[in-house]
This record gives sequence, structure tokens and C-alpha cells, in this order.
Amino acid sequence: MKPPKIALLIALGMVTLGGAGLAISDDDDRDGHRGGHHHERHDGWFGTRTDIAPITNQVYAEECGSCHMAYQPGLLPAQSWAQIVNPAALANHYGDDASLSDQMVLDIGSYLTRNAADTSGRTRSQAFSIDSTDTAVNQSDTLPRITQTAYFLRKHDEIPSRMVEANPDVGSFSQCNSCHRGAAEGDYNEHRVSIPNFGRWED
Repeated sequence: MKPPKIALLIALGMVTLGGAGLAISDDDDRDGHRGGHHHERHDGWFGTRTDIAPITNQVYAEECGSCHMAYQPGLLPAQSWAQIVNPAALANHYGDDASLSDQMVLDIGSYLTRNAADTSGRTRSQAFSIDSTDTAVNQSDTLPRITQTAYFLRKHDEIPSRMVEANPDVGSFSQCNSCHRGAAEGDYNEHRVSIPNFGRWED
């Protein structure tokens, strides 16, 4: 039995919408890569995903997020995370004692290295992974810093210090969530940046 015309029209409409959504997704990806820019990817009409995978480990989110923003694993390569969660490094964690139990070090370290930038398939994480090899973050005399990766420096090189470090509501380039309002979810889309006391920033 032939399907009713209305059902056939609905089916054709869904196929058309799905194709359009995929086309938009492809266009966004191409635009996101022009000039070295990496924007949020759109998976057609049926959802979106950020270019940095959000945190999925509750222990890490609570332990590290109690002192500062819990940075997503995809912001540094595995080697850098291994340096940071080394017990000796945690005892002097950028000037603070962030010592953890042996089990927490094992669990958090495993989570970070397994989901690090160099294991991610997401575009912005890949950029952090590639660029980090040429920066001071891999020197043995200092702990890795996301803010010192080549990719981070390139993406923030036009932002004057007065807007960040001299800004009482930001204070440091490490305070990602002060300007990237979706940072906690892994959304670092530069078109949604709003700097406190200055408003939207357009690159």
C-alpha cells in the first residue's frame, strides 16, 4: 500500500532539513578554521558541541574547582597534566599547597591524561596540543600554564592588559570564566566573549 501523500511530504521535509543542517555544520567548520580560528562546532539541527570537551569527572571538578575554575583536560596535553598532578608539584601548586591523597592523584591524573588535548578529536583542543610543544610550559623548571601556550597567547595577543590584569573584576588571563561566560561548559567561542567593565570583545 502506498503511503499517504502527507506522510511522504513530512518525510521529504525531514530529509531536506537534515541536509541543510549538515550543510550549515560544514560551513561553520570551514569558517572556524580560516585564519587559525576555532569556533564552536554545530552538529546540524540536532545539537551542538563545544570545541573543548566539558568536565565529566566529579572528583576533579570538586577538588580543583574549590580553589579556581576546574580547567578542562583538553586545554593541555597529557605530558603537561602529568607534570601538574605529580605529588611534588601539587605540594607547590603555583605557590599553594594542593596536596592530594595517593588515590586522588591516581584518579585525577588518569582522568586528565586520558582526556588531554593530544588525545582529543576536538579542534580547539588539538590547537592547544600542537602549539604547546614550542612554549616554556614544557621546561623542567616551571609548571605548565595554559596561559603560556602558543595558541593561548596568539588568541589573546590583542587584548590589552588593562582589560584583564588591571581589571579588578578579572585580574588574570587565567580567569577564563570571567570573560568566557560558557568556560565551565567548555565553550570558548570568541564571539561570545564579554569582558567585565568593557563589554563584548570582537577579535
